[in-house]
Amino acid sequence: MTALFALATSLLWGMADFGGGVLTRRTPALTVVVVSQSIAVVVLGTIVAATGAWGEASPRLWFAVAAGLVGPVAMLAFYKALALGPMGVVSPLGSLGVAVPVAVGLALGERPGVPQFAGILVAVAGVVLAGGPQLRGAPVQRQAVVLTLVAAFGFGAVMALIAEASTTLTGLFLALFVQRVTNVTAGGLALWASVRRGAPALAPGGFPWSSLPALAFVGLADVAANGTYSLAARHGPVTVAAVLASLYPVVTALAARGFLGERLRGIQAAGAGLALVGTLLLATG
Repeated sequence: MTALFALATSLLWGMADFGGGVLTRRTPALTVVVVSQSIAVVVLGTIVAATGAWGEASPRLWFAVAAGLVGPVAMLAFYKALALGPMGVVSPLGSLGVAVPVAVGLALGERPGVPQFAGILVAVAGVVLAGGPQLRGAPVQRQAVVLTLVAAFGFGAVMALIAEASTTLTGLFLALFVQRVTNVTAGGLALWASVRRGAPALAPGGFPWSSLPALAFVGLADVAANGTYSLAARHGPVTVAAVLASLYPVVTALAARGFLGERLRGIQAAGAGLALVGTLLLATG
């Protein structure tokens, strides 16, 4: 079950990142984040009300609040790093956030077997290579590296925090709702501050109503990924769940190939292959 839920997380996060990347070509990134997460808040609020999840409120929800605060900071740092570039360096570095939940798992006493340990090393290497690392070319600004590492730590921290935010399924609905409300609040304040500084909140054509289904998909896929990751971490070793859930850059790269016709570089294809090998080792270990 751990492998199944974790791989579902990779699929959902990968498709959400792909959809978000396409949308931000036409709409400011902050607006995409706020609108997509607002849709997720409405859906989750309905689920929480229907299931009576309010009764699951506990001090664990502070983990969800923390995840909701860390997430937008990590995303903004990542977008800023991508703007500074080069993306061939920023993207692979961003995937190193998997080290945070893996470290948490090890600190809690988890000790992967030899096949699983090998799978972790192979899968992480595959994820980094699938990002298409730029091994030579334009110099990398120190600020871009720092921002990327901040983003990676933030992404990993969200994974670790949301896994601790609930102990039951209905409690998970409530935790995800609290996380998204915090996300929207923090993102909305950042968007307001950005507009005050003169940045546009919308593209020249106005609100992209035709993109509303895509925005809904991005928001709901992202929140579903958080949910499946929490279930994966609850059913098995966090070290395994975190690595398998971090295969989403491979999904994003394959989606770009399938939907946009982008060609995978040789190093990306090799990374996807290594990620698959690492997945098999983890799933069978």
